[in-house]
Amino acid sequence: MLSQKHIKLIKATAPLFQLKGKQITSRFYQTMFNDHPELLHIFNQTNQQQGKQQTALANTLYAAAKHIDQLEAILPSVIQTAHKHRGLGVKPEHYPIVGTYLLQAMAAELGDEANGDVLVAWKQTYDIIADLFMQEEQKIYEAAANQLGGWDGFRTFVIKRKEKESDTITSFYLYPGDGKSIASFLPGQYITVKLMPEGSHHTQLRQYSLSNAPGSNYYRISVKREDARKNKPKGFISTYLHEKMSVGDPISLSSPAGSFTLERGNAPVMLLSGGVGLTPMLSMLHSMVEDGCKRDIYFIHAARNGNVHAMDDEVRAIAEAHQHIYYATAYETPTISDLQHATYDEEGIITKSWLQQMIPVHQQQNLHVYMCGPIPFMQRMYRDLQEMGIHKQHIRYEYFGPTGTLKEISKV
Repeated sequence: MLSQKHIKLIKATAPLFQLKGKQITSRFYQTMFNDHPELLHIFNQTNQQQGKQQTALANTLYAAAKHIDQLEAILPSVIQTAHKHRGLGVKPEHYPIVGTYLLQAMAAELGDEANGDVLVAWKQTYDIIADLFMQEEQKIYEAAANQLGGWDGFRTFVIKRKEKESDTITSFYLYPGDGKSIASFLPGQYITVKLMPEGSHHTQLRQYSLSNAPGSNYYRISVKREDARKNKPKGFISTYLHEKMSVGDPISLSSPAGSFTLERGNAPVMLLSGGVGLTPMLSMLHSMVEDGCKRDIYFIHAARNGNVHAMDDEVRAIAEAHQHIYYATAYETPTISDLQHATYDEEGIITKSWLQQMIPVHQQQNLHVYMCGPIPFMQRMYRDLQEMGIHKQHIRYEYFGPTGTLKEISKV
């Protein structure tokens, strides 16, 4: 337990992570990977190259410093990250290595501001936070391995079906290679895919939301091919899956993980998505339908146009078969075909006024929202939903990337 002296030191140095956090974490990763290249097999190198992982860690350290005397405030973030760690194979033996190089980086970047007492306080803080992570991860590891059909580490599956859903999204139907039962999952969870593409110097791990309902004898992931854009290279693994992986190919998976999951209840629910963010929403929708859920469901989706809008027919068929399910789409830049066939409900982006028109006033205050999509989309929606009177505790979201980046949404 930290002394009051050390708590004051930690809080006093917290602002440094707003100023120098990314420099600290960038140095940390560089020196750690140089001395421990085996850890490159765990970390997402695309996130490293784009600076996402460095930013996420800096945000985590800042949050830990800010709330050091009330760690329960960061527990939801710890649990969320612990699920990601379990899917990647982070183990207790990794934490001392991380701690050593993190303190070295702090000392180097902070200079005179990181005197002996400050580093001692941060060493104790790191040990407390690391212990918190390890406790949560142990629970998640044990639950994953001990459930019916569960397993530890990675297991071989086979691609038995590959289906193009749009110009950019393809679904993969993954069956266990040994033919045995597989672990169930909660709607909204994801699996980790482990690949070693030709030409890669280390294992590549990626996490993809499951887009089918729990209870099947297969997993379905629906993967967006990330094409090259300005200042951003094409997605290495998403492109590999689309272009190189075929029916019959083996693929290694972790068992399902994730804390962004559907809560049962009777309150009306909105599934709000942008782009490929619809994948966990599909799992939630299928699950509620199969459970016979009668709560009002609003499935609202934003896409650039019909060419990149995946699974439209799938969702539309479900909505047409159930009177309590409402489905609406917004296309930012509809194609000529979209305009001719009226395949969408709103032109442009999703706005607060449009949402207010669709959701009855008496339901808005009690509405439970699950959303997923690009950060700018979720930032807008997070703000608009609260302005509609929806309590932020009823707004849950998932971001496809390092957990710390979620702060970019919640701070708006």
